Amino acid sequence: MKINGNAIRPGNVIEHKNRLWRAVKIQHTQPGKGGAYLQVELKDIRDGTKLNDRFRASEDVERVRLDQKEFQFLFAEDEMLTFMDNETYEQISLHKDMVGEPVVYLQDGMTVTIESYEGEPISVMLPDTVIMEIVEADAVVKGQTASSSYKPAKLENGARVMVPPHIESGTRIVVNTADSTYVERAKG
Repeated sequence: MKINGNAIRPGNVIEHKNRLWRAVKIQHTQPGKGGAYLQVELKDIRDGTKLNDRFRASEDVERVRLDQKEFQFLFAEDEMLTFMDNETYEQISLHKDMVGEPVVYLQDGMTVTIESYEGEPISVMLPDTVIMEIVEADAVVKGQTASSSYKPAKLENGARVMVPPHIESGTRIVVNTADSTYVERAKG
Protein backbone atom coordinates (compact mmCIF):
# COMPACT_ATOMS: atom_id res chain seq x y z
CA MET A 1 0.00 0.00 0.00
CA LYS A 2 1.53 3.31 -1.08
CA ILE A 3 1.52 6.11 1.47
CA ASN A 4 2.74 9.69 1.38
CA GLY A 5 6.33 10.22 2.59
CA ASN A 6 5.22 12.42 5.48
CA ALA A 7 2.51 9.95 6.61
CA ILE A 8 5.03 7.56 8.19
CA ARG A 9 4.35 6.93 11.88
CA PRO A 10 6.43 5.15 14.56
CA GLY A 11 5.78 1.42 14.36
CA ASN A 12 4.97 1.45 10.62
CA VAL A 13 6.81 -1.10 8.51
CA ILE A 14 7.92 0.17 5.10
CA GLU A 15 9.77 -1.28 2.13
CA HIS A 16 12.75 0.97 1.38
CA LYS A 17 15.94 0.17 -0.58
CA ASN A 18 14.68 -3.40 -1.13
CA ARG A 19 14.53 -4.13 2.62
CA LEU A 20 11.84 -4.06 5.29
CA TRP A 21 12.23 -1.35 7.94
CA ARG A 22 10.25 -0.42 11.06
CA ALA A 23 9.99 3.31 11.79
CA VAL A 24 11.36 3.87 15.30
CA LYS A 25 11.40 7.67 15.65
CA ILE A 26 10.15 10.45 13.42
CA GLN A 27 10.80 14.17 13.40
CA HIS A 28 9.13 16.77 11.19
CA THR A 29 11.65 19.31 9.94
CA GLN A 30 10.86 22.64 8.30
CA PRO A 31 14.12 24.20 7.09
CA GLY A 32 14.32 27.90 6.28
CA LYS A 33 15.07 27.08 2.65
CA GLY A 34 13.46 24.28 0.66
CA GLY A 35 10.50 22.07 1.47
CA ALA A 36 9.62 20.34 4.71
CA TYR A 37 10.62 16.74 5.24
CA LEU A 38 10.30 13.93 7.70
CA GLN A 39 13.50 12.68 9.38
CA VAL A 40 12.90 8.99 10.15
CA GLU A 41 15.00 6.56 12.17
CA LEU A 42 14.48 3.13 10.63
CA LYS A 43 15.42 -0.30 11.99
CA ASP A 44 15.80 -3.30 9.69
CA ILE A 45 13.31 -5.89 10.96
CA ARG A 46 15.49 -8.82 9.91
CA ASP A 47 18.98 -7.90 11.16
CA GLY A 48 18.37 -4.87 13.40
CA THR A 49 20.62 -2.42 11.53
CA LYS A 50 19.60 1.21 11.78
CA LEU A 51 19.26 3.88 9.11
CA ASN A 52 18.32 7.55 9.25
CA ASP A 53 16.60 8.83 6.14
CA ARG A 54 14.57 11.82 4.95
CA PHE A 55 11.19 11.54 3.28
CA ARG A 56 9.46 14.45 1.54
CA ALA A 57 5.70 14.82 1.14
CA SER A 58 6.12 14.41 -2.63
CA GLU A 59 7.63 10.91 -2.23
CA ASP A 60 5.55 7.75 -2.10
CA VAL A 61 6.60 4.96 0.26
CA GLU A 62 5.42 1.35 0.22
CA ARG A 63 3.84 0.54 3.58
CA VAL A 64 3.92 -3.16 4.36
CA ARG A 65 1.26 -4.98 6.33
CA LEU A 66 2.61 -7.78 8.51
CA ASP A 67 0.53 -10.76 9.49
CA GLN A 68 0.30 -11.12 13.27
CA LYS A 69 -0.64 -14.39 14.91
CA GLU A 70 -0.60 -15.57 18.50
CA PHE A 71 1.61 -18.49 19.44
CA GLN A 72 2.38 -20.21 22.73
CA PHE A 73 5.99 -20.63 23.83
CA LEU A 74 6.73 -24.30 24.49
CA PHE A 75 10.47 -24.75 25.12
CA ALA A 76 14.00 -23.65 24.31
CA GLU A 77 16.67 -26.01 22.99
CA ASP A 78 20.19 -24.66 22.40
CA GLU A 79 19.72 -21.52 20.26
CA MET A 80 16.23 -22.46 19.03
CA LEU A 81 12.84 -21.59 20.55
CA THR A 82 9.75 -23.69 19.82
CA PHE A 83 6.29 -22.11 19.59
CA MET A 84 2.85 -23.60 18.94
CA ASP A 85 0.12 -21.98 16.85
CA ASN A 86 -2.87 -21.46 19.19
CA GLU A 87 -5.36 -22.35 16.44
CA THR A 88 -3.79 -25.14 14.37
CA TYR A 89 -1.45 -26.56 17.06
CA GLU A 90 1.38 -26.56 14.48
CA GLN A 91 4.83 -26.06 15.97
CA ILE A 92 7.55 -23.79 14.60
CA SER A 93 11.13 -23.32 15.76
CA LEU A 94 12.81 -19.92 15.51
CA HIS A 95 16.28 -18.67 16.46
CA LYS A 96 16.65 -16.74 19.76
CA ASP A 97 17.89 -13.70 17.82
CA MET A 98 14.38 -13.19 16.42
CA VAL A 99 13.20 -12.27 19.94
CA GLY A 100 16.27 -10.18 20.81
CA GLU A 101 17.16 -9.05 24.33
CA PRO A 102 13.67 -9.68 25.84
CA VAL A 103 14.30 -13.44 25.33
CA VAL A 104 15.21 -13.64 29.05
CA TYR A 105 11.54 -12.98 29.91
CA LEU A 106 10.14 -15.92 27.90
CA GLN A 107 8.24 -18.25 30.21
CA ASP A 108 6.74 -21.69 29.52
CA GLY A 109 3.22 -21.33 28.18
CA MET A 110 3.59 -17.56 27.51
CA THR A 111 1.50 -16.22 24.64
CA VAL A 112 3.57 -14.22 22.15
CA THR A 113 2.78 -12.51 18.84
CA ILE A 114 4.77 -13.63 15.81
CA GLU A 115 4.85 -11.21 12.87
CA SER A 116 5.36 -12.65 9.42
CA TYR A 117 5.73 -11.21 5.93
CA GLU A 118 4.67 -13.35 2.97
CA GLY A 119 4.60 -16.42 5.24
CA GLU A 120 8.12 -15.90 6.64
CA PRO A 121 8.34 -15.15 10.40
CA ILE A 122 10.37 -11.97 10.98
CA SER A 123 9.83 -11.01 14.62
CA VAL A 124 8.53 -12.31 17.94
CA MET A 125 6.87 -9.84 20.32
CA LEU A 126 6.49 -10.65 23.99
CA PRO A 127 3.73 -9.19 26.18
CA ASP A 128 4.54 -5.59 27.24
CA THR A 129 5.00 -6.64 30.86
CA VAL A 130 5.74 -9.82 32.83
CA ILE A 131 5.60 -10.64 36.54
CA MET A 132 8.93 -11.80 37.97
CA GLU A 133 10.21 -12.53 41.47
CA ILE A 134 13.21 -10.76 42.94
CA VAL A 135 15.79 -13.24 44.23
CA GLU A 136 18.44 -10.76 45.33
CA ALA A 137 18.17 -7.07 46.27
CA ASP A 138 20.88 -4.77 47.59
CA ALA A 139 20.34 -3.19 51.00
CA VAL A 140 19.25 0.44 51.14
CA VAL A 141 22.00 2.88 51.99
CA LYS A 142 20.89 5.14 54.85
CA GLY A 143 20.81 8.83 54.05
CA GLN A 144 19.75 8.40 50.43
CA THR A 145 16.56 10.18 49.49
CA ALA A 146 13.81 7.69 48.75
CA SER A 147 12.34 9.67 45.87
CA SER A 148 15.25 9.53 43.44
CA SER A 149 17.33 6.52 44.40
CA TYR A 150 16.78 3.11 42.87
CA LYS A 151 18.83 0.07 43.85
CA PRO A 152 19.94 -2.90 41.73
CA ALA A 153 18.09 -6.20 42.07
CA LYS A 154 18.37 -9.61 40.44
CA LEU A 155 15.30 -11.37 39.02
CA GLU A 156 14.54 -15.10 39.06
CA ASN A 157 15.67 -15.32 35.39
CA GLY A 158 19.07 -13.79 36.19
CA ALA A 159 18.30 -10.38 34.64
CA ARG A 160 19.19 -7.24 36.58
CA VAL A 161 16.73 -4.40 37.08
CA MET A 162 16.69 -1.17 39.11
CA VAL A 163 13.94 -1.09 41.77
CA PRO A 164 12.73 1.39 44.42
CA PRO A 165 14.31 1.05 47.90
CA HIS A 166 11.21 -0.55 49.51
CA ILE A 167 11.37 -3.62 47.23
CA GLU A 168 12.89 -6.62 49.03
CA SER A 169 14.10 -10.05 47.94
CA GLY A 170 11.11 -12.39 47.41
CA THR A 171 8.85 -9.58 46.14
CA ARG A 172 7.00 -10.18 42.86
CA ILE A 173 7.19 -7.18 40.52
CA VAL A 174 5.92 -6.18 37.07
CA VAL A 175 8.76 -5.63 34.57
CA ASN A 176 8.59 -3.91 31.18
CA THR A 177 9.97 -6.48 28.68
CA ALA A 178 11.07 -3.88 26.11
CA ASP A 179 13.62 -2.07 28.29
CA SER A 180 13.87 -4.19 31.49
CA THR A 181 12.50 -1.49 33.76
CA TYR A 182 10.49 -1.78 36.98
CA VAL A 183 6.82 -0.87 36.50
CA GLU A 184 5.15 -1.65 39.85
CA ARG A 185 4.80 -4.22 42.61
CA ALA A 186 2.72 -7.18 41.39
CA LYS A 187 -0.83 -7.21 42.76
CA GLY A 188 -2.12 -10.28 44.54
